[in-house]
Amino acid sequence: MDPCQFVQVLVGNLSLKLPASTRSGGAGAGVHPSSTPCYCKIRLNKLPYQTAPIALDSDSTAVLTTPAAVFHLSKADLEEKISCKSSLFGSNLTSQVKVAVYSGRRLLGKVTLPVNLKGAEGKATVFHSGWVSVGKKKTNGAAVELNLTVRAEPDPRFVFEFAGEPECSPQVLQVHGSMKQPMFTCKFSCRNNSDLHLRNCRSMQSDSGNGARNWLPNFGSDRERTTKERKGWSVTVHDLSGSPVAMASMVTPFVASPGSDRVSRSNPGAWLILQPGDGTWKPWGRLEAWREKVGSTGSTGSTDGLGFRFDLLPDNSMNSSVSLVDTSLSSAKGGKFSIDLTGTVPMNKNGSRGGSPGCSPRGSGDFGYGLWPFAGYRGFVMSTTVEGEGRCSKPTVEVGVNHVGCAEDAAAFVALAAAVDLSMDACRSFSHKLRKELAHSSDALLH
Repeated sequence: MDPCQFVQVLVGNLSLKLPASTRSGGAGAGVHPSSTPCYCKIRLNKLPYQTAPIALDSDSTAVLTTPAAVFHLSKADLEEKISCKSSLFGSNLTSQVKVAVYSGRRLLGKVTLPVNLKGAEGKATVFHSGWVSVGKKKTNGAAVELNLTVRAEPDPRFVFEFAGEPECSPQVLQVHGSMKQPMFTCKFSCRNNSDLHLRNCRSMQSDSGNGARNWLPNFGSDRERTTKERKGWSVTVHDLSGSPVAMASMVTPFVASPGSDRVSRSNPGAWLILQPGDGTWKPWGRLEAWREKVGSTGSTGSTDGLGFRFDLLPDNSMNSSVSLVDTSLSSAKGGKFSIDLTGTVPMNKNGSRGGSPGCSPRGSGDFGYGLWPFAGYRGFVMSTTVEGEGRCSKPTVEVGVNHVGCAEDAAAFVALAAAVDLSMDACRSFSHKLRKELAHSSDALLH
């Protein structure tokens, strides 16, 4: 498998020096570190702004922090958006990192730093590391100063594209530039009991009596027999020889909350992502999904969204888990589901990142910090596109090269992407009909 070239631009090590005049309570000061928190808005060219807090620093020692902003760029981004062409400046117009520094609502000043990303997909480069003046100097010569590090580094990824919607059992193509070639096939099925695939999973049976978290709850219960539920969906990923290499199986039905047509966060549906091993299926990760209100649209208030939580199951064990994602997407517009642990590894003064995390994912066992070096889960891990409710969705999946040792590893992320996409339908209001591919009985078509 050949990876595609990506680059990530990181901005970090933020700290701020304020002149004494701005710290005092005198006329025209208006900035006090204890009462007016400082923060900044960061953008690369015309990419969306990212916001981060800034620590105050009284000396020349930079505060070592995790990256404040990370911008991911594909080769197409570099060629079409970043390496702009201009008859006035030539064919390699330098990109710009722009930082606006605020104290409360007050703008203290702006900083613009040049970033030449030519060749960044081949080697790591530090463009700036140190202090820079923010805005104009005061009459006494003092100025607000910002410390920051701007760095770019290669971030190669494997890219896969579903040739159709996951419920239509499509091929999955590997993408490399303009070339696309078959890599996997998906088989969607819809059964009455969502644990049919899992009955022979010895690892699950052995864990169930050891006080482990119950990953297969409520089967055969009143909850399963309710009319407002969706259950039994699964997607099996096969390699080109026809061998199953990964699976996403709905293990907790998606059930409407009492008195509503919605799946709530307090009672989410769930999928297990499984990999084959020792003649059986072994759990690799668990995805929960639900409906919730997200964001704000001004006078119209919050918008409807889809919430996700993904737990990694280290060593194929369900005794402990590590939560890697807790996020939400717009149900109308969709978006991108990502596992990106770049912010868990601090940047050093020279812009490089250390070998241990500054903060580890939340764990329910002896993991968390101990997760690192488990399977090397750090940096960008994966992302998958999700279309809005009712739209044709053919997910594009990106997986960091460091997280793929063989085709089976990539297949697990493809199965996760299928589960994320199908959750949009599983969480759809029960007052709406599902398409026929998703309904295992005529009853499901009525809700």
